[in-house]
Amino acid sequence: MLVRQRVSSSMVGSERGPKALIVIDMQCGLLEGDPRPANVEEVVCAINAVAVAVRQSGGQVFFVQHHGAPGDRFAPGSAEWQLLPQLEVERKDILVPKTICDAFYKSTLDESLKDLGIKQLLVGGWATDFCVDTTIRAAASLAYEVTVIKDGHTLADRPHLPADLVLTHHNQTWPQMIVPSAPIQVLSAESICQRLRGSKGGVS
Repeated sequence: MLVRQRVSSSMVGSERGPKALIVIDMQCGLLEGDPRPANVEEVVCAINAVAVAVRQSGGQVFFVQHHGAPGDRFAPGSAEWQLLPQLEVERKDILVPKTICDAFYKSTLDESLKDLGIKQLLVGGWATDFCVDTTIRAAASLAYEVTVIKDGHTLADRPHLPADLVLTHHNQTWPQMIVPSAPIQVLSAESICQRLRGSKGGVS
Protein backbone atom coordinates (compact mmCIF):
# COMPACT_ATOMS: atom_id res chain seq x y z
CA MET A 1 0.00 0.00 0.00
CA LEU A 2 1.31 3.45 -0.93
CA VAL A 3 0.09 6.79 0.27
CA ARG A 4 0.96 10.15 -1.19
CA GLN A 5 2.55 12.48 1.32
CA ARG A 6 3.24 16.17 0.97
CA VAL A 7 6.63 16.67 2.62
CA SER A 8 7.17 20.05 4.21
CA SER A 9 10.55 21.42 5.27
CA SER A 10 9.70 20.57 8.88
CA MET A 11 9.42 16.88 7.97
CA VAL A 12 12.84 16.60 6.34
CA GLY A 13 15.84 15.49 8.46
CA SER A 14 16.72 17.45 11.55
CA GLU A 15 18.89 20.49 10.92
CA ARG A 16 21.68 19.38 13.22
CA GLY A 17 23.60 16.18 13.63
CA PRO A 18 26.07 14.38 11.38
CA LYS A 19 25.11 13.11 7.94
CA ALA A 20 26.47 10.23 5.91
CA LEU A 21 26.70 9.86 2.15
CA ILE A 22 26.27 6.22 1.08
CA VAL A 23 27.64 5.63 -2.43
CA ILE A 24 26.65 2.19 -3.72
CA ASP A 25 28.52 -0.01 -6.22
CA MET A 26 30.07 2.67 -8.41
CA GLN A 27 32.52 0.09 -9.73
CA CYS A 28 34.31 -0.27 -13.06
CA GLY A 29 32.79 -3.61 -13.98
CA LEU A 30 29.26 -2.34 -13.50
CA LEU A 31 29.49 1.06 -15.13
CA GLU A 32 31.93 0.66 -18.01
CA GLY A 33 30.17 -2.20 -19.80
CA ASP A 34 27.53 -2.53 -22.49
CA PRO A 35 24.77 -1.41 -22.40
CA ARG A 36 26.19 1.75 -20.89
CA PRO A 37 24.31 3.12 -17.89
CA ALA A 38 22.43 6.40 -18.21
CA ASN A 39 24.18 9.69 -17.46
CA VAL A 40 27.24 8.19 -15.76
CA GLU A 41 29.30 11.38 -15.98
CA GLU A 42 26.48 13.49 -14.51
CA VAL A 43 25.88 10.97 -11.73
CA VAL A 44 29.58 10.94 -10.79
CA CYS A 45 29.62 14.75 -10.72
CA ALA A 46 26.55 14.80 -8.48
CA ILE A 47 28.06 12.25 -6.09
CA ASN A 48 31.39 14.09 -5.95
CA ALA A 49 29.63 17.40 -5.22
CA VAL A 50 27.56 15.94 -2.39
CA ALA A 51 30.63 14.18 -0.99
CA VAL A 52 32.47 17.50 -0.74
CA ALA A 53 29.51 19.13 1.02
CA VAL A 54 29.13 16.22 3.44
CA ARG A 55 32.81 16.28 4.37
CA GLN A 56 32.73 20.06 4.86
CA SER A 57 29.67 19.71 7.11
CA GLY A 58 31.50 17.25 9.36
CA GLY A 59 29.74 14.19 8.01
CA GLN A 60 31.09 10.87 6.76
CA VAL A 61 31.31 9.43 3.25
CA PHE A 62 30.92 5.68 2.70
CA PHE A 63 31.73 3.84 -0.53
CA VAL A 64 29.98 0.47 -0.72
CA GLN A 65 31.56 -2.13 -3.02
CA HIS A 66 30.11 -5.43 -4.15
CA HIS A 67 32.51 -8.24 -3.25
CA GLY A 68 32.36 -11.42 -5.33
CA ALA A 69 33.70 -14.82 -4.35
CA PRO A 70 37.25 -15.84 -5.32
CA GLY A 71 37.38 -16.20 -9.08
CA ASP A 72 34.34 -13.97 -9.60
CA ARG A 73 34.71 -10.91 -11.83
CA PHE A 74 34.05 -8.77 -8.76
CA ALA A 75 36.49 -10.55 -6.47
CA PRO A 76 38.31 -7.98 -4.31
CA GLY A 77 41.33 -6.61 -6.11
CA SER A 78 40.07 -7.38 -9.61
CA ALA A 79 39.89 -4.66 -12.25
CA GLU A 80 36.10 -4.74 -12.35
CA TRP A 81 35.83 -4.53 -8.55
CA GLN A 82 37.64 -1.18 -8.45
CA LEU A 83 35.75 2.06 -7.85
CA LEU A 84 35.43 4.33 -10.87
CA PRO A 85 38.56 6.47 -11.10
CA GLN A 86 36.42 9.59 -11.64
CA LEU A 87 35.09 9.31 -8.08
CA GLU A 88 36.85 11.59 -5.61
CA VAL A 89 37.67 9.23 -2.75
CA GLU A 90 39.54 10.61 0.27
CA ARG A 91 41.55 8.77 2.91
CA LYS A 92 39.01 9.41 5.67
CA ASP A 93 36.18 7.91 3.60
CA ILE A 94 35.05 4.45 4.71
CA LEU A 95 34.89 1.47 2.35
CA VAL A 96 32.16 -1.09 3.03
CA PRO A 97 32.10 -4.54 1.36
CA LYS A 98 28.77 -6.19 0.62
CA THR A 99 27.74 -9.45 -1.00
CA ILE A 100 24.03 -8.96 -1.83
CA CYS A 101 21.80 -6.06 -2.91
CA ASP A 102 21.25 -4.82 0.65
CA ALA A 103 24.29 -2.81 1.77
CA PHE A 104 23.31 -3.37 5.41
CA TYR A 105 23.08 -7.17 5.27
CA LYS A 106 25.97 -8.78 7.16
CA SER A 107 28.12 -5.70 6.53
CA THR A 108 29.80 -3.14 8.75
CA LEU A 109 27.59 -0.27 7.58
CA ASP A 110 24.97 -0.18 10.33
CA GLU A 111 27.56 -0.61 13.10
CA SER A 112 29.78 2.13 11.65
CA LEU A 113 26.87 4.56 11.39
CA LYS A 114 25.83 3.85 14.97
CA ASP A 115 29.39 4.32 16.21
CA LEU A 116 29.44 7.74 14.55
CA GLY A 117 26.00 8.67 15.87
CA ILE A 118 24.62 9.14 12.35
CA LYS A 119 20.90 8.78 11.65
CA GLN A 120 20.59 10.84 8.46
CA LEU A 121 21.66 9.28 5.18
CA LEU A 122 22.14 10.60 1.65
CA VAL A 123 22.08 7.77 -0.89
CA GLY A 124 23.22 7.39 -4.50
CA GLY A 125 24.99 4.98 -6.81
CA TRP A 126 24.29 1.92 -8.97
CA ALA A 127 21.88 0.30 -9.71
CA THR A 128 18.71 2.25 -9.09
CA ASP A 129 16.36 -0.72 -9.25
CA PHE A 130 18.55 -3.23 -7.42
CA CYS A 131 21.14 -2.28 -4.80
CA VAL A 132 20.15 1.38 -4.44
CA ASP A 133 16.45 0.62 -3.99
CA THR A 134 17.09 -2.34 -1.67
CA THR A 135 19.45 -0.33 0.53
CA ILE A 136 17.05 2.62 0.75
CA ARG A 137 14.25 0.34 1.91
CA ALA A 138 16.53 -1.39 4.40
CA ALA A 139 17.71 1.96 5.79
CA ALA A 140 14.12 3.14 6.25
CA SER A 141 13.23 -0.08 8.07
CA LEU A 142 16.20 0.52 10.38
CA ALA A 143 14.79 3.97 11.24
CA TYR A 144 17.35 6.02 9.35
CA GLU A 145 16.26 9.32 7.79
CA VAL A 146 16.90 8.85 4.07
CA THR A 147 17.38 11.41 1.33
CA VAL A 148 18.01 10.08 -2.17
CA ILE A 149 20.19 12.10 -4.56
CA LYS A 150 17.76 12.50 -7.45
CA ASP A 151 20.50 12.91 -10.06
CA GLY A 152 22.99 10.72 -8.21
CA HIS A 153 21.86 7.19 -9.07
CA THR A 154 21.73 5.29 -12.33
CA LEU A 155 21.19 2.04 -14.23
CA ALA A 156 21.31 0.71 -17.77
CA ASP A 157 18.31 0.08 -20.00
CA ARG A 158 16.40 -3.03 -18.94
CA PRO A 159 14.84 -5.53 -21.36
CA HIS A 160 11.37 -4.39 -20.33
CA LEU A 161 11.94 -0.66 -19.68
CA PRO A 162 14.38 2.08 -20.73
CA ALA A 163 16.57 3.52 -17.98
CA ASP A 164 14.88 6.93 -17.93
CA LEU A 165 11.50 5.39 -17.10
CA VAL A 166 13.00 3.28 -14.31
CA LEU A 167 14.68 6.37 -12.85
CA THR A 168 11.45 8.36 -12.98
CA HIS A 169 9.48 5.51 -11.41
CA HIS A 170 11.81 5.16 -8.43
CA ASN A 171 12.23 8.89 -7.86
CA GLN A 172 8.44 9.17 -7.74
CA THR A 173 7.89 6.03 -5.63
CA TRP A 174 10.37 6.47 -2.79
CA PRO A 175 8.73 9.60 -1.28
CA GLN A 176 5.34 7.85 -1.32
CA MET A 177 6.43 4.90 0.77
CA ILE A 178 4.94 4.64 4.24
CA VAL A 179 7.67 5.76 6.63
CA PRO A 180 5.76 7.79 9.25
CA SER A 181 8.74 8.79 11.40
CA ALA A 182 10.81 10.20 8.52
CA PRO A 183 9.42 10.07 4.96
CA ILE A 184 12.01 9.30 2.31
CA GLN A 185 13.00 12.35 0.31
CA VAL A 186 14.35 12.77 -3.20
CA LEU A 187 16.35 15.95 -3.80
CA SER A 188 18.79 17.10 -6.44
CA ALA A 189 22.49 17.20 -5.63
CA GLU A 190 22.40 20.98 -5.94
CA SER A 191 19.59 21.28 -3.39
CA ILE A 192 21.33 18.92 -0.98
CA CYS A 193 24.60 20.84 -1.22
CA GLN A 194 22.88 24.18 -0.68
CA ARG A 195 21.01 22.91 2.37
CA LEU A 196 24.07 21.27 3.86
CA ARG A 197 26.01 24.50 3.58
CA GLY A 198 23.10 26.68 4.64
CA SER A 199 22.28 24.80 7.83
CA LYS A 200 25.83 23.74 8.77
CA GLY A 201 25.15 20.07 8.13
CA GLY A 202 21.37 19.96 7.99
CA VAL A 203 19.38 18.68 5.05
CA SER A 204 16.08 20.43 5.62
